[in-house]
Amino acid sequence: MTSVPLKRFYKELPVWIVEDHHDVVCHIYRAIASKHLPLENIKMVHLDSHPDLLIPVNMSADTVFDKEKLFSELSIENWIIPMVYAGHVSYVAWLHPYWAQQIREGEHRMAVGRDSSTTTIRLTSTDNYFLSDGLYVSEDQLENSKLLRLDVVKVNPVKASHGSSSAMVSSNRQDRLITAIKLTYISLFNTSNKLCYDGSTSYVVKRISAFLSETEPYILDIDLDFFTCKNPFKELYTQEEFTILQELYNFQGPGPDADKEELDACVDRRVHQLEDLEAAFADLLEDDGEETVTRWARNPGMASLTQLVSSLRSRNLCPDYEMVHQAGLTCDSVELPHHISTDEEIDRLVSAVQLFLKALPKPTLVTMSRSSLDEYCPVEQVDSVQTRVLAVLESLYGPLDLHKDFENNSTETRVP
Repeated sequence: MTSVPLKRFYKELPVWIVEDHHDVVCHIYRAIASKHLPLENIKMVHLDSHPDLLIPVNMSADTVFDKEKLFSELSIENWIIPMVYAGHVSYVAWLHPYWAQQIREGEHRMAVGRDSSTTTIRLTSTDNYFLSDGLYVSEDQLENSKLLRLDVVKVNPVKASHGSSSAMVSSNRQDRLITAIKLTYISLFNTSNKLCYDGSTSYVVKRISAFLSETEPYILDIDLDFFTCKNPFKELYTQEEFTILQELYNFQGPGPDADKEELDACVDRRVHQLEDLEAAFADLLEDDGEETVTRWARNPGMASLTQLVSSLRSRNLCPDYEMVHQAGLTCDSVELPHHISTDEEIDRLVSAVQLFLKALPKPTLVTMSRSSLDEYCPVEQVDSVQTRVLAVLESLYGPLDLHKDFENNSTETRVP
């Protein structure tokens, strides 16, 4: 008779810090292989100014079963859903600051599977975040589908009177605040059956604690741009150019009660729109002469391409049209978040995170992304934010098994 393998426990909480967020996946897979995390139904609490819940658009679904190939296909915006399709992750809580509103607040349930017509990974959510990338299909088109529960949870900074300059709250003060938090949400939920999306610590704890038990392992994932965030494209293009990109890449969503036919038509229209724009900018990369620009500008909805190219060339004789297209992809229905926090705001958000983490079970694994080389987290702030977050983790969980797995040319060595 074979016995069930015992769960393994880390002596000290491992914290893996990477530069690009998708590089955490290999550390998650290593924890699965070592049986510190289960093979399936993993829960993740994901703090980030961006959901990271897109999908590599043209990647074959079966790529998830080839680990090394999968790692090479992933990017910062699309590393979570492939783990869902692979069967590893089944619950994600996206905790977002108030300036990040890409997905509707609340609970979302969706199937994630292989599209029978394209063999790529697709899902059934009808939120505009997914529709605008052409990722929706109806459930009857999916094979080998997995259920994902997604909770979108706003986190507000603590009030100024709760903050401290060191972003640390004393143990006694923490205990008093946690007691107040419990009383607050007991009162809140006794007086109304409807959950208030107020972003308070009590709200965060209530939303997450129902799905995390003391005995189940989970991943705590933190992008440092949760605390202070840039849209790096804002420094590359003028406001006029951004306005044109928003016009070119504008996403026309379906009506509120759209049926399957309308949803399919919406996705089909969007996919063709993005394919045309990608082809146009690929052509312009080869030749941005008047004839090429005029030919593409004749396409429906692309007349402003002439004005855009003219503006770009007035500042740079050889514009990077591939980068222009990448910027355009962020201009669908909601812009990329941009909020460079003050030191006080960072402290108040760090304190909010400390408070709700104290009320939650200890995570099994912490993954952390700096996101500074691509400037989503401001270079001049990233080291300070990292230090403050690590101090909070150590105050809550004791000694950390810290791994700084980022390049030698990281901003940590270059910030004055």
